[in-house]
Amino acid sequence: MKKEKYIELKHVTKKYKDITAVDDLSLTVYEGDIFGFLGPNGAGKSTSIRMMLSLVNPTSGFINMFGYDIRTHRHEVLQNIGALIERPDFYDYLPARKNLQILGKLSDVKNLDDRIEEVLELTGLSDRAESKVKTYSQGMKQRLGIAQSLLHNPKMVILDEPANGLDPQGQKEMRELIRTINRDKGITILLSSHILSEIEEVANRMVIISKGKSVVEGDVTQLLNESELRVTMEVSNPQSAYDLLEESSWKEKLYHLNENSITLELEKAEIPAVNRLLSESGIEIFAVKPIRSLENYFLKITQNG
Repeated sequence: MKKEKYIELKHVTKKYKDITAVDDLSLTVYEGDIFGFLGPNGAGKSTSIRMMLSLVNPTSGFINMFGYDIRTHRHEVLQNIGALIERPDFYDYLPARKNLQILGKLSDVKNLDDRIEEVLELTGLSDRAESKVKTYSQGMKQRLGIAQSLLHNPKMVILDEPANGLDPQGQKEMRELIRTINRDKGITILLSSHILSEIEEVANRMVIISKGKSVVEGDVTQLLNESELRVTMEVSNPQSAYDLLEESSWKEKLYHLNENSITLELEKAEIPAVNRLLSESGIEIFAVKPIRSLENYFLKITQNG
């Protein structure tokens, strides 16, 4: 079944005088996606999101959301979107529930009390609903921000760096929450991040942008399959193996010498040839561990971009 296009950017550019923040950007987010919006800091992610939310007007190009032109149907678009942009801002001396009540009334949310209970449970904050926000950890404040973005039951949520500033446990909880929102509630998510593992672990599709431009867009698994493997070989004499390869045509593929192994960056089809060269030179190979990393691919694609 063909999925609806929830976001469609076509050749979008945003200039601030002599600075081009977004440069001819095109991307498509489909219904049901967890769509990774990946790029280094300063790549134009936040500016792009602000244009999607009609907070900033593009200099040129076209933005279509849920089949509407954002320029002429702003209300229809925004009633279907929830957003967490940067750090959420709440009344610190009020309880979480009271904050949600105030924000829900401002947005004219229907059946507000029931919705508050639903989003508190979904984000794991029910037990702390009566606690003042000033007592919350950063991770809890982020989850409360997501609860607020879900109050009006949107079709899609845009999350801008939701794991920024969180410890590893907080990042793990955020990933689990994102999966739950998408899987159990059927909410499409655009996840903007510079944290590579965050995108790799939760997104099904992504775009990588660099210097305001789209470098590549597609299925996460497919894009990773196009990248090189980082291959660690446990060998009997790592130094000899490293020296041998350094004097061969594989020199440019060497990555690191470890105490018990060597690491190379190879295409999958190249592994047998390296294996054969080492074996024929009397070096025993105990294990070959290939790892495909979004980090490698990201650095390669943005540096080339």
